Amino acid sequence: MQDVPRPVDPSVKFKRIVLKLSGEVLRNDKTGDPFDRAILDKICTQVREIHELGVQICLVIGGGNIFRGLQGEKRGVDRTTGDYMGMLATVINALALMDSLEKANVHTRVQSAIPMNQIAEPFIMRRAIRHLEKGRVVIFAAGTGNPYFSTDTTAALRASEMHADIIMKATKVDGIYDKDPKKFSDAVKYDELTYIDALRQRLNVMDSTAFSLCLDNNVPILVFDLNADHAIIRAVHGEKVGTLVHG
Repeated sequence: MQDVPRPVDPSVKFKRIVLKLSGEVLRNDKTGDPFDRAILDKICTQVREIHELGVQICLVIGGGNIFRGLQGEKRGVDRTTGDYMGMLATVINALALMDSLEKANVHTRVQSAIPMNQIAEPFIMRRAIRHLEKGRVVIFAAGTGNPYFSTDTTAALRASEMHADIIMKATKVDGIYDKDPKKFSDAVKYDELTYIDALRQRLNVMDSTAFSLCLDNNVPILVFDLNADHAIIRAVHGEKVGTLVHG
């Protein structure tokens, strides 16, 4: 498998993206297993589709399907220790994504914010950009390398560092609502929002640190349902998918 950068398809609106995935999307809800191979392959098929269009792709994956720092705190684990455990969980998920992408003939690199040279490269900004330019998918693991920061913050930070056109936050909900659509049948979905409106209404877009980074660096955020048909490829073409938060 050779590194051959593809020319960007002229129909593509977003040429360099950060795709943020929660760890929970990998879980098999029926069996409780942290990984569902069919879900993993479906995600990687969608990533391959946009990769073939020449889109430069960064992936940030959470670890909630294995361990979440806040869960550990409720079980008596020190918050800092719990957060490091959560960071290691993101590395496991990153390796699972890498394995699935490589099997789909998509050249991939995992970069970790915590040094672990036998299984991942250290995060180096210019090296990551060079990987993207060579047509490789880059998966950012281990969060920011610091406790008390979420993978949402990681996505916002890496998007700013990589000069990404957009953060695409894939969830199990088809956008942002004025209240929880699972609890309220009259919940209203937004097609677009400004950062200020999202802040004013205290909508659950990202945690406050991540959202502040996006606001300060003018990085738009698209929140959409990963399970919708060809959701990612439709999003990179600029179709109306989910909710767009912008300046």
